[in-house]
Amino acid sequence: MVLSDRSIKQELSNGRIVIDPINLEDVQPASVDVHMDKRLLVFRNTTRAYIDVKEPMEGLTELVEIDEQPFILHPGEFVLASTLEHIEVPDDLVARLEGKSSLGRIGLVIHSTAGYVDPGWKGNLTLELTNIARLPITMYAGMKIGQISFLRLTTRADRVYGTPSLGSKYQGQTLPTASRMHENFNKNP
Repeated sequence: MVLSDRSIKQELSNGRIVIDPINLEDVQPASVDVHMDKRLLVFRNTTRAYIDVKEPMEGLTELVEIDEQPFILHPGEFVLASTLEHIEVPDDLVARLEGKSSLGRIGLVIHSTAGYVDPGWKGNLTLELTNIARLPITMYAGMKIGQISFLRLTTRADRVYGTPSLGSKYQGQTLPTASRMHENFNKNP
């Protein structure tokens, strides 16, 4: 069951859902608008012939900050950003991150596959921004970038995101975070 605006506000008021900062004007009928932070991870590496998912990704991206000037996302370009908001999801909810339809209509995709937010999540969400249009798109710090909705589980989760046995790699992140896929290959059986 998807939470309505009334239920979202109640969960926020009770501190079970955390969105910080929160402007109650951003609460939509069944979601909450989220904004883009000013820090982005831009893929600048030109020394690699390919990305090996078994290897650490150091040097593949560069952290950049935007302020008054926009970041220009060129056609076919892929960058990582994060939500301005710190988000916490309780053990009996999951969340879905989706793009704003107005941005989708100009060719901006805000996540490739990472739109699912597990119970127990705490941190700023990393956005996977891709421009699939034929023209560059301006990206501004603080702009509305997506919306998060919440769904109630049938029961509380036994093992929430961040539980040590799960190997949760991104719990508590505050910046856009590059892939840590290589950690899946370095585990001892």
